[in-house]
Amino acid sequence: MDLYKNQLYLEDVKRTADLSLPWDSLKDQAVLISGATGLVGSFLIDVLMQKNEEGLNCRIYALGRSADKAAHRFGERSQHPLFAFIPYDINKPFVRDDLGKVGYILHLASNTHPLQYSTDPIGTITTNIIGLQNMLEFACAHGAERFAFASSNEIYGENRGDRELFDEGYCGYIDCNTLRAGYPESKRCGEALCQAYISQKGLDVCIPRLTRSYGPTMLMSDTKAISQFIRKGIAGEDIVLKSAGTQYYSYTYVADAVSGLLTVLLKGKCGEAYNIADEKSDIMLKDLAGLIAQTAGKKVIFEIPDAVEAAGYSKATKARLDGKKLRELGWAPVYDIRGGIERTIKILKQG
Repeated sequence: MDLYKNQLYLEDVKRTADLSLPWDSLKDQAVLISGATGLVGSFLIDVLMQKNEEGLNCRIYALGRSADKAAHRFGERSQHPLFAFIPYDINKPFVRDDLGKVGYILHLASNTHPLQYSTDPIGTITTNIIGLQNMLEFACAHGAERFAFASSNEIYGENRGDRELFDEGYCGYIDCNTLRAGYPESKRCGEALCQAYISQKGLDVCIPRLTRSYGPTMLMSDTKAISQFIRKGIAGEDIVLKSAGTQYYSYTYVADAVSGLLTVLLKGKCGEAYNIADEKSDIMLKDLAGLIAQTAGKKVIFEIPDAVEAAGYSKATKARLDGKKLRELGWAPVYDIRGGIERTIKILKQG
């Protein structure tokens, strides 16, 4: 679908671009973004391009594996003089002497859904560690003023039963000796690697911790439960729930996730992690399935997952994040879970 012809989507982009943030920090700068065609990265680029229309003059280097996917996603914007797509395998050293100084770097590339965790466990780990190190080394070599590592709610592991909401200092249980541990453990290691570069090389690094994000920029290949539910909903099919649905998680609409990411990038402290989360978007999986079914006029049916699917599922049954620290920087989400789901389905149906 062409999101640039959808007024609701363009409203989300403009609203985010109109936020009261210190945008002048990015004026006349170069910004490099890995994972540029992903759910969060692509929306972020649309926001920055909107700011460029308003005179920000921010050159965007977008990294991704497929030039064709980038051309399809960004359309005419991919030909803009302030936009350059660079095909790149994140696990290989990134050496580009022609780029000069790059002021801001955001490492958003990662395997982010269950099927990838179970079928590409090596790539899941290496992208979050080796890929991150490649980006950190590039940042040091090109005089970056700030680096952002997109971490995850999964670093908290399983709730030990002693906390309702996870603040940034919480550390739950993860059984590291499992296939599924590759994603959360590599995100944890990635955060530690960022601290090492702060200490040893003087790099300015901030760490936004994203919750389970969703929205109209979601990839149709995404196998997260919420993505599967939404795809079923827009197709006019019943919603398939492959568990009892008692998992209780935090979710974030993509526009709010990116506004949080930008708040951390432009206002957060070096070395600090910030949860991008709001309690109004916390919901049990069965209630999420019911909400999407209700919005789509369908019903929820139950199905047993196959072995490959089950291997990629999170073992955490309760992971709700405390967003107080980010709110203290001035961040406030626009959508609760119902509003975000309804808007996502409406935009995708219009496409």
